[in-house]
Amino acid sequence: MGRIVWLVAGAVTVVLVASASGYGPHRDELYFLATGDHLAWSYADQGPLTPLIARATSEIAPSSLTVLRVPAALAAGLTVLLCGLLAGELGGGRRAQLLATACAAVASIVLVTGHWLSTSTFDLLAWTALTWLAVRAVRGGDDRLWLLAGVVLGVGLLNKALPAFLAVGLFVGVVVTGPRQLLRNRYVWSGVAIALALWAPWIAWQAAHGWPQLDVSRSVAAGASTSSEAWWAIVPFQVLLVSPPLAPVWIAGLVRLFRDPALRDVRFVAWAWVVLAGVFMATGGKPYYLAGLLPVLIAAGAAPVDRWLMAGRRRVRGGLLAAAIAASAAVSLVLALPVLPVDRLDPVLALNEDVGETIGWPQLTQTVARVIRRLPDSKHAVILTQNYGEAGAIDHYGPALGLPRAYSGHNAYGYWGPPPDGDRPVIAVGLDPGDVAAHLRDCRVAARIDNGAGVDNEEQGRMVTICRAPRRPWSQEWPMLRHLG
Repeated sequence: MGRIVWLVAGAVTVVLVASASGYGPHRDELYFLATGDHLAWSYADQGPLTPLIARATSEIAPSSLTVLRVPAALAAGLTVLLCGLLAGELGGGRRAQLLATACAAVASIVLVTGHWLSTSTFDLLAWTALTWLAVRAVRGGDDRLWLLAGVVLGVGLLNKALPAFLAVGLFVGVVVTGPRQLLRNRYVWSGVAIALALWAPWIAWQAAHGWPQLDVSRSVAAGASTSSEAWWAIVPFQVLLVSPPLAPVWIAGLVRLFRDPALRDVRFVAWAWVVLAGVFMATGGKPYYLAGLLPVLIAAGAAPVDRWLMAGRRRVRGGLLAAAIAASAAVSLVLALPVLPVDRLDPVLALNEDVGETIGWPQLTQTVARVIRRLPDSKHAVILTQNYGEAGAIDHYGPALGLPRAYSGHNAYGYWGPPPDGDRPVIAVGLDPGDVAAHLRDCRVAARIDNGAGVDNEEQGRMVTICRAPRRPWSQEWPMLRHLG
C-alpha cells in the first residue's frame, strides 16, 4: 500500500482532533462521562467500553473536550486505513486503494461519528476490522486470523451488541454461498469461543438485571429515538451515510461482490449486507446499524471505478470523480464539524440533528443553578431530570456552581437512584408539571431553558420546575419514574 493512503488516514485523525473543541459536548458524551464514574460490565443501553474510554480521558484531562474526543478521531482514522487495506485484499491496485481511502475519508458516517465520542464510532471500526480480517483470512489462507477476529468481535460486543448481527450475517452468507469449509474450521469456532468468553460479563449483567437492552431496543424500534427512521428508509439512507455523489462507488462494490468470479470466495460479505438490511428493516433498526458494511463495499467498488477512469476520456472522468470527492468532503465537513457559527446551524440541523445536541449544556446548568439559589433550603434540594443528557450536564458542569448531583430515571441513571427518602424540595428539569404532578407536590414553573443561540434542539424551551416534595418516599416513587429508550 502506498504511503499516501497512510497520510490520508492520518489527515482524517488530525482534522478531527484539531476541530474537537468546537461547540460543546454531545448529550451522549455527558452520559458516557457519568457512566464512566459508575463503571460496570454493562448498562441498560450499552456495554462498558465507551464509558471506560470516557473515564480514561477524564482521568488525563477532566475538562478537555479535545482529549475526550481523541479516541474517536483515532478510531475514524483507523477505519479509513482499513478501508484502503480492504481494497488491496479485494484485488485493487494502488490507485484503487487510494480511491477507497479517499471515499472513506470524506464519508459522512466516518466524520460524524469520528467527531465526538460515541458507541457508534467504535462500532464502525469493529465492523470494518472484522470484515477486513474475514476477507484476509479467506483470501490469504491464514486461519490464525480468525482468532484475532474473535478478539475484535468480543471487544466490539463489549461496546454494543450490533457486531453480533454482523457475525450472524456473515455466517448466513457462508451457508448460502460458501466457502462452506469455514463451517468446519476449528480456528473459526475458536474465534467464536473467544468472542463469547469476552462478552460473557455483559451477558451475565444483562441476565441479572432482566435484559434491559431488549427493552431499549423495543423502544428504538417503536421510534422513540431521535435518530430512528421509517423501516423503508434504511437502505436509501445508506446513500447519505457516505454521500450521494459517491454512492455509485459502494453500489458498484456490492454488485461486484455478487458478480465478479474473482471474488466468489468472499461473496458471503454481499449476502451479509442483504441479510442484515432485511433484518434491520424488519426489526425497526436505525439506518446507521448497516453502515459498518459500507467500508468493505467502498473497497470492493474502488477497482471497477478505477477501471472506469482508465477506460474512456481520462481527464473528464477524473475531473468528475475529483469533483464528487471534493463536494462530498465539503458537505460532510459542514455536517460533521463545527464549521458554521452557532447561530447559523439551521441548514445543518435539518440533516444532522446531533449537532444541536452539542449546544447549550452550560446554559442549561446555569439556569438550574439560578433556580436552586432561590430556595431557602437550596443545599438540600433534589435535582430530577427527564433524560440522561440533562443529568449528565448537571453532573459535569454543576460542581463548579455548587449544585448537588442529578437524579434521573432514564436508562443507566435509573439504576443509580433513587434520592434519599425525605421531604426535600425538588428541582425538576425538562419535566412537564402535568407529568410530574402524580409524583411531586405543589409544582410551579420557575424558568425555561434557553441555549442563548436560538438553536432548536431537544432541550430548548423546556421547563425547570420547583416542587415542594415527593408525594411518597422516593423509594416508592422511583419505579414509576424509571424509563428506558
